Amino acid sequence: MKKSSVLGGLAFAAILGSVFTFPVYAKEKTFPEGIYAGGFALGGLTKEQAETQFAAYISGLEERSVTLDVAGNGLETTAKDLGYACKNEDALQEAEEYAAGGCLIRQYMERKDLEKEPVHISLDAGVDETAVQTFVEEQCSGLPGEPQDAVITRVNGKFEITPEQSGMAREAKATIEKLNAELGKETGAVSVEAVVTEQEPNIKKADLESISDVLGTCTTAYASSGASRSGNIANGVSKINGHVLMPGETLSGYECMHPFTIENGYFTAAAYENGQVVDSVGGGVCQIATTLYDASLAAELEITQRQNHSMIVTYVKPSMDAAIAGTYKDIKITNNYSTPIYIEGTTAGKTLTFTIYGKETRPANRKVEYISETLSKTDPGAPQQKVDHSLMPGQTKKVQSAHIGYKSRLWKVVTVDGVEKERTILHTDTYNPSKAIVLVGPAAPEVPPAVENPAQSSETTPEQAAPAETAAPQPSQSQVVGPGAASQPSENSSGGPGAAPAPAAEGPGEQ
Repeated sequence: MKKSSVLGGLAFAAILGSVFTFPVYAKEKTFPEGIYAGGFALGGLTKEQAETQFAAYISGLEERSVTLDVAGNGLETTAKDLGYACKNEDALQEAEEYAAGGCLIRQYMERKDLEKEPVHISLDAGVDETAVQTFVEEQCSGLPGEPQDAVITRVNGKFEITPEQSGMAREAKATIEKLNAELGKETGAVSVEAVVTEQEPNIKKADLESISDVLGTCTTAYASSGASRSGNIANGVSKINGHVLMPGETLSGYECMHPFTIENGYFTAAAYENGQVVDSVGGGVCQIATTLYDASLAAELEITQRQNHSMIVTYVKPSMDAAIAGTYKDIKITNNYSTPIYIEGTTAGKTLTFTIYGKETRPANRKVEYISETLSKTDPGAPQQKVDHSLMPGQTKKVQSAHIGYKSRLWKVVTVDGVEKERTILHTDTYNPSKAIVLVGPAAPEVPPAVENPAQSSETTPEQAAPAETAAPQPSQSQVVGPGAASQPSENSSGGPGAAPAPAAEGPGEQ
């Protein structure tokens, strides 16, 4: 019994000795067998060896060839070109911490466990979504792409329709999941079939063929507008012209026409701001909103948003205008028909016209009229005068006309066979009065009264000296006498007490 006990003790000591003496006998500490980073075996490698060989392993994974099948078209590339990369670069550090943890006895037991159940540290590698999308778009330029809606245009007074095209929608997210799954197997070359679904366009030729009737139209004039305002109107109209609204869709005038910048084709022109007329980039686009609004009223479209101007405008009656200002004032119209509508906007001869086309479903004997009613007026009062030192004294310049204040409302009147069936108030508006603004020159400086020269005595002899103020040379006829000084009598003047003095100079500083 004593002998076996000694032998058992020696055996246990030998085991401990092998654990404890590992760092002593080995030139460098190595990873135990049974630890893997992805599919890469770390067992028996030093830290430095593992880093070098693991980098080469990752590089090999990135250089694997990938075949991406898109609708029967094989696209050849590499995992690296698809953005494949290891996302947890600290995988080796994780393995090192696992191998070095715990006391020696625990390390020994863990090494024994590794022989039965190896440890695999995930690489968490995958492709880049943007890189995959870019690759597919570039390689599939000639392949069926997204579906194309039918397009309607109006050319020389007639509608022309370009038919729709079916398309293939490439499901990027699902395709990337398949790529990552195959690349994660680490079996060399990879072949993946992209997830593609056939899609029909939203707008078809048959839908647009129903657009044939005039539902509503409105024309406003801007004959007095200068080149800048006229240019803004033409530019803004071009951004709305040709819009198609499917049933339930909404058009925003602001979204169509903004940004109101020089880069977007607009000029500086007059606009309302804080009760005054100011220069603003895009001035004049409110007339576009107004004309579109009135055409939409005639078509009986749903008006989702509309606000009146702060001051009255002259190109439509009160309460028939619509303003655009930032995002808080906008014109929004919604197609409440069961068929598409087409919005045509044109300019010609300083007139602006919007026409709404669609399929007329309203009875021919039904008529709609919109009536503007003025409830009250507010006089703006006397003109506001502002001193402008660039003007001469007494000079005036009108820079803003007066605007009468209004309170008004708009009625919608429906008749059938000439008999009124409906009379509805759509909205009530208030327009602020605004004084005329007149620039005036500064007041003329106060001129002191002229001083007479004392009359020369009749007893004065030629030998007597002249007064000091006359000692200076006499001004010629073309000279201007300074302010407050009287002209000197000519040689033939009597110079008596009753002689009237010459007028003083007209303005200060004149010579």
